[in-house]
Amino acid sequence: MSKPRILVARGVFPQVLQRLEQHFQVQANPRDEVWTPQQLAAQLADKDGALTTGSERIDRSLPAACPRLRIVANMAVGYNNFDVDAMTAAGVQCTNTPDVLTETTADFGFALLMATARRVTESEHFLRAGRWKQWSYDMFAGAEVHGTRLGIIGMGRIGQGIARRGAHGFGMEVVYHNRSRLDPALESECKARYVAKEELLRTADHVVLVLPYNATSHHTIAATELALMKPTATLVNIARGGIVDDAALAQALRERRIAAAGLDVFEGEPQVHPGLLDVPNVVLTPHIASATVGTRLAMANLAADNLIAFFDGRGPLTPVNTPAVRTIAPSI
Repeated sequence: MSKPRILVARGVFPQVLQRLEQHFQVQANPRDEVWTPQQLAAQLADKDGALTTGSERIDRSLPAACPRLRIVANMAVGYNNFDVDAMTAAGVQCTNTPDVLTETTADFGFALLMATARRVTESEHFLRAGRWKQWSYDMFAGAEVHGTRLGIIGMGRIGQGIARRGAHGFGMEVVYHNRSRLDPALESECKARYVAKEELLRTADHVVLVLPYNATSHHTIAATELALMKPTATLVNIARGGIVDDAALAQALRERRIAAAGLDVFEGEPQVHPGLLDVPNVVLTPHIASATVGTRLAMANLAADNLIAFFDGRGPLTPVNTPAVRTIAPSI
């Protein structure tokens, strides 16, 4: 029997491609182009599986246009680029890469919080522009971090990692809001207390967003929520674009209704709302929270493991859905 045909939709580590080539007929994307939906469908038309990133949208129409497609392995913990219901109905398996990026992403979330609170980007721009002439008592005086109240919205693995860093490393009082309350033992481990979202927003000195994106979480933070926050508070988003109303946030930052924000994700990324580009009190990074070599390699290998295990008949390691078996016409 011929090997299954796999599309690797973006550039990936050479050693991961070599692993896949031992099991599959692999079509790679060495130029690392971001294909349009029509181009992606054309590339997948004769494929049995795919390794994707968050850049590739698998929408309702794609499974019908790709009758051989049986599995799409996302190299990300999030999968809001998948229409999971449509893929499940069409018999297409979805997988993601949880766990392997938890600690690295939590590290970055806390780094972004620190940079935002202590005005690191703003002060660096000031220095690079040659404007630093002398010391002054209030020059770039930022917000305290140690001993303040940390509010986390979304208390999955990454949220818990940020809570532990705040509580154990910085002596912060941690409050959180989540769809469901954590087990008491986990709350104790994280030194975290469950509160309503409104209380969290009104009382937290630093708010970190780590919740998955879906229709329910769209604009979790918009003008109404920003109005609840302290004028001295900071907001950090390492979750997904669309959880924050970027236009409302840009206006709140410009009017100093909150002190600062740190953003790793954006609505419509890689485009960034222009209002966020010309306010000084925001730290902007290009979706790099999981970007260490070790973690990105682990993510790529887990996506590859899911493909290999699926076609070996063992089932994927980290499934997102449970589709019916798709009937595939034989290759010609």
